[in-house]
Amino acid sequence: MYTFIASIILLIVGYIVYGRVVERVFGVDVNRKTPALTNPDGVDYVPLPWWRVFLIQFLNIAGLGPIFGAIMGAMYGPSAFLWIVFGSIFAGGVHDYFSGMLSLRHNGASLPEFVGAELGNHVKRFMRVFSLVLLVLLATVFISGPADILNGLVPSVSTTWWIVMVFSYFILATLLPIDKVIGHVYPLFGAALLFMALGIMVVMFINGAPIPEVTDGLASRHPKGYPLFPMMFVSIACGAISGFHATQSPLMARCIQNEKYGRRCFYGAMIAEGVVALIWAAAASSFWGSVDGFTHFMSEHNNSAAVVVNTISQNWLGIVGGILAVLGVVAAPITSGDTALRSARLIVADFMHINQKRIINRLAIGLPLFLICFCLLQVDFSIIWRYFAWCNQTLAVFTLWAITVWLAREKKCYWISLIPALFMTAVCSCYIFVAPEGFNLPLWTGYLAAGIVCTLFIGLFSRFFIKLQKSK
Repeated sequence: MYTFIASIILLIVGYIVYGRVVERVFGVDVNRKTPALTNPDGVDYVPLPWWRVFLIQFLNIAGLGPIFGAIMGAMYGPSAFLWIVFGSIFAGGVHDYFSGMLSLRHNGASLPEFVGAELGNHVKRFMRVFSLVLLVLLATVFISGPADILNGLVPSVSTTWWIVMVFSYFILATLLPIDKVIGHVYPLFGAALLFMALGIMVVMFINGAPIPEVTDGLASRHPKGYPLFPMMFVSIACGAISGFHATQSPLMARCIQNEKYGRRCFYGAMIAEGVVALIWAAAASSFWGSVDGFTHFMSEHNNSAAVVVNTISQNWLGIVGGILAVLGVVAAPITSGDTALRSARLIVADFMHINQKRIINRLAIGLPLFLICFCLLQVDFSIIWRYFAWCNQTLAVFTLWAITVWLAREKKCYWISLIPALFMTAVCSCYIFVAPEGFNLPLWTGYLAAGIVCTLFIGLFSRFFIKLQKSK
C-alpha cells in the first residue's frame, strides 16, 4: 500500500512541479491568440472552456489503454507502478503537452503536418499513411470490442445490432461539429471514468488490499518469463506514453482558448490517465491476494483483461457499481474510436487542403473511411491487434524526435524530450526483434539492435545539431 500511495503522490507532484518546468521550456504566450479564436469554423475550430477541453482530451486518450494495458502490465509485478509514474511524468506528459502545443502553434495542424514540418517531407508522407492506418484500425477494433461487452450485458440484443449502433454513433461524431455531440457527451463520460477509478481506489483502502510493494522485488513476475525490457514498456502504453495521444491533441488544440490552459488540458490529462492506470494495476495485482494469484487467474481466463474488470467491479462495487464500471469501460473505447475517425478525417483534410466547414466536404472524406472500417469489421483482428501496441509506441517515437528537433531549433532545453525519445527508440527497436509477434530472436540480439538503432539516431541528431549551430 505504501508504494501505491507514494506513486499517487508522485504523479500529483509531477504535474505541479515538472509540468510547470515543461510549460516554461515551451514558453507560453498568454497574449497569443489561439486557432479557436483566430479562425473559428463552427465545426472543428470551436472555442470551449478549459475544463471541458480537459475532460474531452482525457476521454479521447483514455480508451482501454490505461485499464487493459495496466492490467496486462501488472503481470510483471511492482515494476509496473514505477513505469506508470515516471513514464507519465517524464515521457507521456512531455509527449502529450508538446504535441498539443505544437499543433496549436501550427494553427491546429494534425500530427503528420507538424511532425513533417520538423523532420522533413519524407517523414511527413510516411506519418500520413502510418497515422491513418493506425487510426482506422483502432476505430474498427473499438467498434467490435464494446459491442461484444454490451452483448454480454444485454444478451437479448445481438452483437451485430450493437455494432450497427456503435458504428452509427461513430459516423455522427465524426461528421457533426465538435460541440454538438463530443462537447456535450464526453465531459459526462470522462467524469464517469474518473469516478469509477476513484471508487475502486476507495474500496482498496477500505479493504486494506495487499497491493505489492517495490521492496518485494522489481524482477519480472510474468508467468511466461517475459523480460521487463522491452515487453512491459510496450504492454503499458496509454498509462505511461502513447503515440495515439498525439493524434488526439490537435483536436483540442483547435478548441483551447488560451495557451496557459495547455498544462491543465494536455499534461494534466496524461497525469489523470496515469492515476487511472495506477489504480487498475494495483487493483488487479491485489484482488487475488498477490501477483501470483492474479497471473494464475489470468491464465485460467485466456489473459482476458475484460474478465478482470468485470470480476473486480462486481465484487468491490456491487451489482449496480459493477454495471456502471463495465459501462465506463465501454464508454472509454467508444469515445476514443469516434475521435480516431475524426482525427483521420482531419489528417486527410489537412494534406488534401479540403475545407471542412461544408458537410459535403466532410462526407467526401468520411464515407471512404467508414467503408474501410465496415470492410475491416469482417476480418479477424486477433493477429493484427498484437502489432498495434508496437505501432502505437513507434508513433510516439517519431513525435518525440519532432519535439526534440523543434526545441533545438528554438534554442530551448531539448533534453526533456531527447531522453524519452532515445528510451522509446530503444524499447520499440528491441521489441520488434525479441517479441513473439516480431522476429522472436534471443534477448541479447534485441539489446544489441536497440543499441545500434539508438546510436544511429544520436548520430543523425548530432549531425543536425552541428549544422544548426553552423548556420547561426
